[in-house]
Amino acid sequence: MKRISRQTSRGAEQARQELPTILAEAAAGHTTVITRRGREVAAVVPITAARPVKVMPLTALAGTGRSLWGARSAAAIARLREEWKR
Repeated sequence: MKRISRQTSRGAEQARQELPTILAEAAAGHTTVITRRGREVAAVVPITAARPVKVMPLTALAGTGRSLWGARSAAAIARLREEWKR
């Protein structure tokens, strides 16, 4: 992954007016943080810096309970039962 060389900050209104410039900077590897009333609310980053989210369909797990209690499910359930006995 390419290292981001520069980060700038712009207010929301300024970012709206300078969007083409911000996009050109992102293509060049620079990050721009967008602020609203002084608080950071968004960032325009180069596509190489964005991590794609791996989507896993949940239909394969439907009704199985797999991964619900972790690798040692029997121990996790035993702990919960003990907790309720107190």
